[in-house]
Amino acid sequence: MGYVMQKSRLFYQTRARRPLLDRAEGIYLWDVNGKRYIDGSSGAMVSNIGHSNPRVLEAMRAQMDKSTFGYRLHFETQPAEDLASRVAELSPSGHEKVFFVSGGSEAVESAIKIARQYRYVTGDTKRSKLISRSPSYHGSTMGALSLTSYRPLTDPFTPLFVDMPKIPAPRCYLDRDDLSDAERGIKYAEMLRQKIIDEGPETVLAFVMEPIGGASTGALVAPDSYYPRIREICDEFDVLLIYDEVMTGVGRTGKFLACEHWDINPDIIATSKGFGAGYVPLGAMTARDDMVETVLDAGAFQHGYTYAGNPIACTAGLAVIDEILQQDLMGNAQRRGLELTAGLKALQKQFPFIGDVRGKGLLLAFELVSDLETMQPLPKELDAYTRLVDIAYEKGLIIYSRRTRHGLEGDHFLVCPPMIVTTEQVNDILALLQQSLSEFAAEGYLPVENL
Repeated sequence: MGYVMQKSRLFYQTRARRPLLDRAEGIYLWDVNGKRYIDGSSGAMVSNIGHSNPRVLEAMRAQMDKSTFGYRLHFETQPAEDLASRVAELSPSGHEKVFFVSGGSEAVESAIKIARQYRYVTGDTKRSKLISRSPSYHGSTMGALSLTSYRPLTDPFTPLFVDMPKIPAPRCYLDRDDLSDAERGIKYAEMLRQKIIDEGPETVLAFVMEPIGGASTGALVAPDSYYPRIREICDEFDVLLIYDEVMTGVGRTGKFLACEHWDINPDIIATSKGFGAGYVPLGAMTARDDMVETVLDAGAFQHGYTYAGNPIACTAGLAVIDEILQQDLMGNAQRRGLELTAGLKALQKQFPFIGDVRGKGLLLAFELVSDLETMQPLPKELDAYTRLVDIAYEKGLIIYSRRTRHGLEGDHFLVCPPMIVTTEQVNDILALLQQSLSEFAAEGYLPVENL
C-alpha cells in the first residue's frame, strides 16, 4: 500500500500539494511511493552539482564533528576564510572582500546597502535611486522587492516600499523592427542613459540587472552590444553597476560568473542558489575593494545576518566549488547546454506554438505563443503556465514556469538540469518534454507538425 497524504501544517504560496520526497541522487528524486523524477530545473535553479554528492556530504560531516556555529563577532572560522579566498580568486579583479549571506534576497539586500552606505560615508547622500529592469526579479524582501518588476509579487506590497525607477528589459525577441541585434542592444542600453537623465544623475545610486534573466524573463540574454554599453553609461554618470548573479552565478551558464561572458567587471555582485547548491542556505556579496575599505574606514558596514559565514555552510560551499572545478562542470554545462538548446529548437519546429528558445549554458528556457508573427501569448484559459508543468510532472519531469508578460500573462518554462547531466540524460529530458508538449497540444487544440 502506498503512502497516504496526510494533513499538512505547512503553508507557502498556495494550497497545492506534491508527493512526499523520499531521497535524491544525481539528477533524480524519488517520492515515498518509489516514483522517480528527473530534476529538469535543479529545483529552483539551485542544485547545480546534483543531489547527495558524497564528497560534499563528507566535508559537511567532518565540519560537524568540529563545530556547527561560531558567531562572527566572537570567532573567525577557517571554512569562512577559505571560502572567501576562493570566491575572491574566482571573482573579477578588485573584488577582494566577500560578505556571506543565507540566500538570494539577502545577497541583493546586502548589495543595495553597501552601495548606499558607500555613497553616504563619502558625502554623496543625494544618491538613493536604484534603477532596475521590467520585468525582473531580485528577491522577496522589501528592499529587493522594490527592484523587482513582476506584478503578482509586487502589487500587494507597493504601499510598503519605495518603488524604484525601471527601464524595459532587453526582450529583443518581441521587437518587430529593422534593427540588427547589435543595434537593438544599444537601443535598450540607451534607455538607461535617458532614465538616469530623467531622474537626475545626482540622485541615481546604482543600476541593478541580471546578466541573463531569471524567473521573470526566462533566461533572457541581451545582444552582446548591450553589456559594455551599460558599463560605459554607468561610468559616465558615476552610477554603480550591480549584477544580480543569484541564478546565473557559480557555473550554471558555463562560466563561474555570467559577467565573464562579456568581460564585464561590475562594482557589486550578488550570488546565491548554486553557491550552496541545495546542500545549505548560502550566498555572497562582493564589492570593489575600495568601496569596502571606505565603508569600513568610516566605522562599520551597518548590516548583518546571524548565520553569515556559518562554518558548515561555508564548508559545503567550498566543497561545491571544488566539485565544479575538479569535475569540469562548467565545461559540461557548456557542452550539454548546446545539446539541450539544439533539442529545444528541434521541438520548436514540431510545436509551432514555441515562440522562442533562449539562454546560455544550462540556464535555458522556451516561451509559448499563439502567433509567431506577433508573439501574442497563448489564451489565458489554456493555463499553460500551470498545465504543462503538471503534465510533465506526471511523466516524471520537473520544469519551472513563470508568466512571461509582467507576471500577468504569457508562459515561459525554464529547463535547467544540474551541471552533472549527461548526453543520455539530456535526451531523456527532451523525450519527456516532447511527450508533455504533445499532450498539452492535444488538450488545447494547438498545431503540431509531423516531422
